[in-house]
Amino acid sequence: MTSPTGAPAGGATWTPSERELERRAVRRALRRRSIGVATTALVVFFAGLGLLLVTSPGWERVRESFFNGFHARASLPDIADAFLINVAMFMIAEPIILVLGLLIALARGARAPVLAPLRLLAVAYTDVVRGIPTLLLVLLMGFGMPGLQLQGLPTSPFFWATAALVISYSAYVAEVFRSGIESIHPSQIASAEALALSRTQTMRFVVVPQAVRRVVPPLLNDFVSLQKDTALASTIGVFEAVFVARDYTNYNFNYTPYVVVALFFVALTIPLARLTDALGRRYARRERTGAL
Repeated sequence: MTSPTGAPAGGATWTPSERELERRAVRRALRRRSIGVATTALVVFFAGLGLLLVTSPGWERVRESFFNGFHARASLPDIADAFLINVAMFMIAEPIILVLGLLIALARGARAPVLAPLRLLAVAYTDVVRGIPTLLLVLLMGFGMPGLQLQGLPTSPFFWATAALVISYSAYVAEVFRSGIESIHPSQIASAEALALSRTQTMRFVVVPQAVRRVVPPLLNDFVSLQKDTALASTIGVFEAVFVARDYTNYNFNYTPYVVVALFFVALTIPLARLTDALGRRYARRERTGAL
């Protein structure tokens, strides 16, 4: 006899049978074998790749130009200081993009006839902005807006580079939010209406919270891209990490600083990428089990 929870009734201790112990041993052996094969394959692959690289005819020249220890140490302090500008740009742009993207998605989903112009504007915004390459948008904003000489507007390249990233990514994030909103089953909205909730209350308390939770993994993917695209600010003279690396390279005729900058971006991106994967797996488990 067992209790409703699956535990033996009467407080008895369950002991696995010999067959169950054999199954566990086989599973452990198969797991160890799988890990061993995967590890061996990885070691062989990367060892072969490294051997091919170091035995290539031009390796010595490439090593001196891209992996020079002296130039890496010499450029590291300035690149580290400049990379803080990339981080600041990302930290400023991200919350603005989230708010603006959600507002655009809500405007595009508005159903009131009086809001038709707003809905049309949201559709036009997402279509036009997504059609313009982010680099081109940075150039247009960085050189065009200060050229207008409008009173009261900043002329800082940092400001306009950040503004260009906000404009570009808010269009993509708006579509991510819209897909999350449209993924909510109509029965949720019908239930809210049955409880006499208004359209605004339904969106605020029922639809949007569920939609935001569903789109967190793709949103994090967009912000991984945003981290990297802060490097585009170098095209309009922002003294961020890529600009400093390019300046060092032009003066010393060595490309090692570019590799140093790449390592900084990788170190910033990998934790967020792993967080994205973890949240994706968590949401998949939640969907399978039906948990809230």
